[in-house]
Amino acid sequence: MIHHATSSVFQPRRIETMASHMDSVSAPTMTEERLPFTVRLVRNEEDLNKAVQIRHSAYARHMPAVAETLIFPEKADTEDGVVVLLAESKLDGSPLGTVRIQTNRYQPLGLEKSVELPAWLKDQPLAQVSRLGITQGIIGRMVKIILIKASFQYCEHEEIRWAMVAARAPLDRQYAQLMFEDVFPGSKYIPLPHMNNVPHRVMQFEIETGKSRWTEARHPLLKFFCDTYHPDIDIDDSDITGSMDMAKPFGSWGYASAR
Repeated sequence: MIHHATSSVFQPRRIETMASHMDSVSAPTMTEERLPFTVRLVRNEEDLNKAVQIRHSAYARHMPAVAETLIFPEKADTEDGVVVLLAESKLDGSPLGTVRIQTNRYQPLGLEKSVELPAWLKDQPLAQVSRLGITQGIIGRMVKIILIKASFQYCEHEEIRWAMVAARAPLDRQYAQLMFEDVFPGSKYIPLPHMNNVPHRVMQFEIETGKSRWTEARHPLLKFFCDTYHPDIDIDDSDITGSMDMAKPFGSWGYASAR
């Protein structure tokens, strides 16, 4: 539904600080980092059209047959349990990236049109991250990482346990690097009828244990994802943008939670 509900070239402004609700001795340092773009939920038709514009452009570069079906908003974009994120340039408001997140609160995930999930996942709170599209160039790479971080934040905020993706090669390697794991280890690539039968790798990421697993693995993006606060990410209607609010606790993925 429309929500009512690091490159050397890029040097964001950083402020080292600590959340005041934590003990000052044991609290990890939280870095505030400003971006040259914002990421927020699509809230109206104009926002959605911007997301569709960048989505179509991105798919046209790699999957032109699928891109032909993405000229207009999809039915799924406005269904209950669905949000679309939009990254916009602060300079001119142009769209830089988008991603769609569908939870299974109201209906099965889109990928379940093509595969039957294992029993251990079926009754869990799930969210499918799909329709990731970004602009080209260095800024596009940064936008992609921030959209994935925003997706993790949204899943945590909505108490989703497992984030799901269906990724074709070679994009699946990027999710593997983020420690997504195969849902069907014995059959790595599965043709998905709802995606023109293009083979995809169905993968999952457990949101709650993600930070601890990344910490244990010494993941290179741990500080950026978990110990950096990006006030330019706005994933709900709470007034959390602007200066960091030290009265609010931070979630695992660098989000100043309003809860």
